[in-house]
Amino acid sequence: METKMEEKIGNLIQEADWRKEKHVPVIDCPNEASKDEMFDVKVGLGKEIIHPNTTEHHIRWIDLYFYPDGEKFPYQIGHYEFNAHGESADGPNKSTVYTHHAVTTSFKTSKPGTILALALCNIHGLWQSYKQINVQ
Repeated sequence: METKMEEKIGNLIQEADWRKEKHVPVIDCPNEASKDEMFDVKVGLGKEIIHPNTTEHHIRWIDLYFYPDGEKFPYQIGHYEFNAHGESADGPNKSTVYTHHAVTTSFKTSKPGTILALALCNIHGLWQSYKQINVQ
């Protein structure tokens, strides 16, 4: 069976308003940062609409990037995996251990740019959001 590789990854990434769609990463950080000073960035899902965290339906990972204005490529800030969703030797959703699909990290930059977040739902695929950051 022959597979066509006509789809680009960008065509497979979904976007929506996080206030109406539970799969969209929510980026929570200041709108402005001081040049070369660390600032916190929190990324999670389900701020307005809760995303399930079950063996059958969960967020596998979140990737976080920063794309400085005027540069060719974004920089990966981090890749964060969430590996405990209730699965156990006793069966689905029988574990007492569950990770939560949210992360807080810090970084610094000397340029303004765009923070990009990408999340993978095991059932509904890839979702992205972004936020512009000004630097003083």
